[in-house]
Amino acid sequence: MSLRPLIAICGTTGVGKSKLAIELAQALSQSKYGINGYHGARIINADAMQVYAGMDIITNKVPLEEQAGVEHLLMGYKKPGEQYVVGQWVKDAIEAIEETHRRNQVPIIVGGTSYWIQHLIFPNRLASLERLNEKDERPPAPMSETLATAVNALSQKSSELYHDLPKQLSSDYTDADSASALYSLLSSLDPQMAQRWHWKDSRKVLRSLNIIKESGRLGSELVSEQNQVNDPPRYRSLLLWLYANPELLFPRLDSRVDVMIERGLLQEVQELIDLAKSPPEVDASETNGEEPKFDYTLGLYQSIGFKEFSQYLAMPDSPEKEKIYAAAVERMKLSTRQYAKKQVSWLRNKLLPAANSVNAASQSAGELPVIPAYLLDATDLSTWDTSIRNKAEHIMEDFLSERELPNPLSTSETAATLLSLPEKDVSPAAVLNARRKIICPICTVNPEQPMMVEEGKEWNAHVGTRFHRKMQRRAEHGHEWEARKKQRIAAEAREREVVDDVGPNQEVDDQRNNSSD
Repeated sequence: MSLRPLIAICGTTGVGKSKLAIELAQALSQSKYGINGYHGARIINADAMQVYAGMDIITNKVPLEEQAGVEHLLMGYKKPGEQYVVGQWVKDAIEAIEETHRRNQVPIIVGGTSYWIQHLIFPNRLASLERLNEKDERPPAPMSETLATAVNALSQKSSELYHDLPKQLSSDYTDADSASALYSLLSSLDPQMAQRWHWKDSRKVLRSLNIIKESGRLGSELVSEQNQVNDPPRYRSLLLWLYANPELLFPRLDSRVDVMIERGLLQEVQELIDLAKSPPEVDASETNGEEPKFDYTLGLYQSIGFKEFSQYLAMPDSPEKEKIYAAAVERMKLSTRQYAKKQVSWLRNKLLPAANSVNAASQSAGELPVIPAYLLDATDLSTWDTSIRNKAEHIMEDFLSERELPNPLSTSETAATLLSLPEKDVSPAAVLNARRKIICPICTVNPEQPMMVEEGKEWNAHVGTRFHRKMQRRAEHGHEWEARKKQRIAAEAREREVVDDVGPNQEVDDQRNNSSD
């Protein structure tokens, strides 16, 4: 049975992903005879912030009047402080996709959270609690022999922490000592997994520890098992990557922040602050009679905009407040630009290599690529119709009709450059061992809270920093001082040995000899 089709529109914030998704859905609905039996489309949100209700300015939701009658799913249906992770979204997205296929419509996944999209397309790659239902109260699985041995070898303090491990990070675990204790526990249990995280990244460290506790196996054990499985993708997926040159995209993002502030972003931030102080009562019917889980440090409270302005809004009026406001605006713009860089990095280093690996296997068997990926250059928005919409519609028609597709490198010079990626091992084991964090012994002052740097480019950059060179000189001088100290102690010891060899009566004999002379 052939895989059912899916279209995924990826890219950074501010490049027009939602606009293109609506245009493609309209094109499908306007097709007189449909395409290969498909009439129309539904858009499924894959933005981690847009799943939350309200706060439309902060999350950049498409206004209802701009949705052009196209149904949008998985948008605005979670409460701001509700915990919602990738595994839950994948489950909800699969249900929405299956229903869309039953209607003979095409599911169009759109959003900047490419991490979610990747785990939707590629099954069994979530070796974590995120594959489990957060409301599942089943007891933890029995320990594997490897885990049991590691737990028995823990110190009393680490053992107590392991057996009383929290499900979610609270304010008690945000200080350096607590973060260090969590990382030390993970390092003792599963050093291979611990190398993936910085000791300060307590959320990921705690997530890894909870995986161990709930699964009864080390994270590295789970990855090893996954490495033996080569499940095919869930869907035949067309990836459309909207890309804009950073030199033109970044000023566009800065301007968008200004527009968001003008539209009332600060009012939304204040609403979030007020909600955290006095959360509303939740009707039990909305949660199937179960106690809802809220954490007002997670969910929408991690959105760009909230963290930048919440401190400013909490301050009393003062002459300094205007400067703090200006600084908050600049921080939000910087955070937005940094997020856009991370989105591109994930696409090039994670999602595209995974798709290329699957395509290479299918093409070697003489079949069409299972996950064709195209870059559409959205740098110049004035040429949208020709450079984006028309190209995307033609590619979509060929994809749904299962015709031979154009070479992805032929769509533009930018595509030829950014899609030309070297072959990369995307197996779970390779991912586990990639981008490990290593300790810099020279810059580490406290061994329990070491200086950690990612191996490779970051390490090479680190050893060239002024701070590292300074610490290195200090260490070298310290070694010289220690060496001189040891030499001085050795010289003094030799002098004492000479005195001891002379003997206690030598001075008396010398006096006698002198007197006789």
